[in-house]
Formats: sequence, C-alpha cells, structure tokens
Amino acid sequence: MREHRDFLSVTDLKPSEVEVLFEWAGEYKSGAVRKRLRETLLHSSVALLFEKPSLRTRVTFELAVRHLGGHPVVLTQAEVGLGTREAVKDIARNLARWVDIIVARVHRHKTLEEMAEWADVPVINALSDIEHPCQALADLFTLKEHFGDVKGKHLVFIGDGFNVAHSLLLLSAMLGVNISVITPKGYEPREEIVQHAINIAQRTGSKVTIGNDPHEAVKSADAIYTDVWVSMGQEDEAEKRRVDFAPYQVNEKMLELAPSHAVVMHCLPAHRGEEITDEVLDSQRCVAFEQAENRLHTQKALLSLIIQGS
Repeated sequence: MREHRDFLSVTDLKPSEVEVLFEWAGEYKSGAVRKRLRETLLHSSVALLFEKPSLRTRVTFELAVRHLGGHPVVLTQAEVGLGTREAVKDIARNLARWVDIIVARVHRHKTLEEMAEWADVPVINALSDIEHPCQALADLFTLKEHFGDVKGKHLVFIGDGFNVAHSLLLLSAMLGVNISVITPKGYEPREEIVQHAINIAQRTGSKVTIGNDPHEAVKSADAIYTDVWVSMGQEDEAEKRRVDFAPYQVNEKMLELAPSHAVVMHCLPAHRGEEITDEVLDSQRCVAFEQAENRLHTQKALLSLIIQGS
C-alpha cells in the first residue's frame, strides 16, 4: 500500500502544521502564492463523496481542487449507495484505484474510519457525527485574521455539543485558545473529546470549560459562536430541542453582556430566529460569511499539505 496521511480529526495535524496551513491559506487568499503551492493537484483527481447534502463544503472543495489544477469527481449518496448498494470498504478500494484523495461527508464517523482503513490514498473528513475539522480550520483562521494572534483569546461556543463543538474544542486547545462550550444540560460534548482537549490544553496553556450558563460565559468572550439546534438526522427531536435551546439564542440582549470587541461566528446554514437573530447575523460584528469564504482558502492549504505529505 502507498504511504499516505488521512485527516479525520483536527488532531491529525500538529499545531506547527496548522500554523503552516494558516500561512498557506493566507497566501491563497491574497493571491500572492509561492510557486510550489500554485498547482499542487496538477494531474490529480479528487473524489468528493457526499452521503449528506452540502452547499459550502461541496462548492469550496470543488473549487479548491480546480484552482489547484486537479479534477474533482462529485458523488452523491443516490449515485454511490454508501453502505447500502455497496460495502464501504469496497467503495474505498475502488476509489483508491482511480483518484488521489477521497473527501467524504458522512453520517457516521465509523464510515470514515473504515474508508481510511481500506483506501491507500488520503481520506479527508468533510463532516461526520463526531467532528467537522475542515470547518474548525476555517474558524480559527478567521479568528487569526481578525485578532492577529489567537493564543489566549476566549472562544465561547453556545449550542449543541456536537461535531462542530468537538473540533473547536480540540483545535482551540492545540492553538492555546481558551474555549468554553456552553450547552443546555444533557447536550454537553462527548466526555472523551473533552478529556482529550483538556490533556492537550495542559501542554499548550489553553483553558477548557464546559458549562450551562451562556450569559456568564460571554462576559469575557472574544468570539461568540453558535450553530443550529437541530442538525440533519435530528428532525424527530426538533420540538424538544427548540424548547431546551431557547434560552441559548444569540441575540442583541446577549451581546450587551459581551465585550464590545467580541465577534459573532456561525458555521452556517443558520436558522434565523432560532439560534441567532437576523439583527445579529446581519450585523457588522458577525464574521459568519468570512468563515464561509475562508473554507475555500484553508481547504486549498489542507489539500496541498495532505498531498505533499503522502
């Protein structure tokens, strides 16, 4: 089998590699790109496999591959039948014979792990039920753009302790960012993820906090991050979730408690009027659309880093 590296979790990168990735992302964004980074995927093909639908992930990865000189092959669940029409390991082994990288957005993280086990090309996590590492890279890059140095900044995530929160916990700890994840009781992030983040934080000086009081947490926030209350696959819980999360809406009243310099973040799509109000999402303090833009640049840098390390 060919040697390669996968990106299933933010922890698959070293903090020093994340810093390099951010440097490269800045070059891609500015257009002042060193020669060796311009066409890193020239003559390469990348499978973009979507078990779950997507706007930002699909567009940004497809454009990133094209901009780097590669050829994207977009595959939907209806076409592939991941785990239904054909076994995951067989799909992975087939794709590895044809393409140079597999990017997959899936329901279950175990699907990614199985693909990575059987494919002898890099597998990149474009979202699973455990992590959303590509989003976290764009998020922390956005904070770095805004504040310069992110070390010691306080990121407060308010909402469901799910995949986005997991990746933010881990990457923040890696980069020395103080991270608070604030959820209703019963919606806290996975204990093993929290413990992993705490272990990392002990080495980097980051502070990890899990709590249930958003109004107290935002008082020291440099960034306030929210996400949808009902993710794909949770529709049966929608009514209960809306009741449980109602006190956690990011609105103007909550922002009055935060420092005036604090920015608001959202990974999108947003359910306006639920987790965030129109006024806040459309305000000058909100950097959600900068985050979305930066998905393109950080994913170019990620693809370049992965292909050069494989």
